[in-house]
Amino acid sequence: MGAKRKLVSIMVPCYNEEENVVPIAQAIVAQMETLPQYDYELLFIDNCSTDGTRALIRGLCRENTRIRAIFNVKNFGQFNSPYYGLCQTSGDCTISICADFQDPVEMIPEFLSYWEEGYQIVCGVKTHSMENKLMYKLRGVYYKLIRKFSDVDQIEQFTGFGLYDKSFIQVLRDLDDPTPFIRGIVAELGGKRKEVPYTQPNRRAGKTHNNWYTLYDAAMLSITSYTKAGMRIAVFAGAILSVICIIIGIVYLIMKLLYWDRFDAGQAPLIIVTSLMCSILLAFMGFLGEYIAAINQRMMHRPLVVEEERLNFPAKEDVQAEASEPPETK
Repeated sequence: MGAKRKLVSIMVPCYNEEENVVPIAQAIVAQMETLPQYDYELLFIDNCSTDGTRALIRGLCRENTRIRAIFNVKNFGQFNSPYYGLCQTSGDCTISICADFQDPVEMIPEFLSYWEEGYQIVCGVKTHSMENKLMYKLRGVYYKLIRKFSDVDQIEQFTGFGLYDKSFIQVLRDLDDPTPFIRGIVAELGGKRKEVPYTQPNRRAGKTHNNWYTLYDAAMLSITSYTKAGMRIAVFAGAILSVICIIIGIVYLIMKLLYWDRFDAGQAPLIIVTSLMCSILLAFMGFLGEYIAAINQRMMHRPLVVEEERLNFPAKEDVQAEASEPPETK
C-alpha cells in the first residue's frame, strides 16, 4: 500500500461573494490538480450572505465532495468567522485565501514548497497593491505604528493570507480567544515563519466589504490586544498638559499682580483652556472605553460563531473510527 498523501486544507471565508465564489473554487481545484502529490479539501465558511452565495456553494458541494461548507446563523464579523474556519480544517496544513481573488491562488505551490522545507507558517506579505494608493499608504503607516508600539514584532502588510501547519492550527484551537486577531497571533505565537512578498491585485468582481468603520475596528482590536501605547500616551499627555496649565496659571497670576490695572485677561483664555481640556478628556475617555470594551468581550466569552449548517463534513462516528484506527492500517 502506497504512502498516504498529505492533506492540504484551503479555507475561504466569504460574505456576499456570488460573483466570485464559483470562480475561486474552480481556480483552487485546478491549482490543486497540478499537485497530485497532495490530497486536498476546500472549506467555505459563509458569514450569513444575503445574496446568492449560499446557493452557489451548495451546488459546489454537490458536484465535489472535497468541497465543504459551514453556514453561520448571522454575520459574526471579519475576524471571528475566518478564525473559526481555520479551526475547523483537518489538513496537515491549512491555507487561508479570500474569495475575491486579491490573494493569488498561484502562490499555493510556493507556500507548500516552503512548508516542505520546515516552515510552520508561510505569510503572504504585500509589497505592492492595485488598490487605492492612499489606502495602501495609510495601511503602511498603521502597520508601522503598531509594530513600533507593540511588544510583539508585528508583520507589516500581512492580511492573514498564508499557510499554517496543523501544529499552529492546534494552537489556535487551544487558545480559546473570543476576540481573536489572527495577524497578531501569528506574530506572537507562531513558530518558524517565512514571509513571501507578492503584489495584491484588484478584486475580480463585486464590491469590497471593508470600509472606514471595519478598518477602524481592525486598528482598535490590534491596538487594544497588542499595545499599551494608547493608555501611556493618555498618561503622559495628561501630565504634560497639567504642567502647561499650571505654568500658564502662574504666569497669569504674576502678570495680574504686577499689572493689576493694565492686565485684563478676559474670558477668552479660560474658555480656550477649558474647551481644550474637555476635548482631550473626551478623546482619552473614548480610547479607554475601547480597552474596556475589549476586556468586556473577553469576559463574556461568547462563541466565535454559531453554525446553522454544515455540508460534506464526515459524521462524528467516522472521525472517531479513523482516529482510533492503528497507524499501520491507514
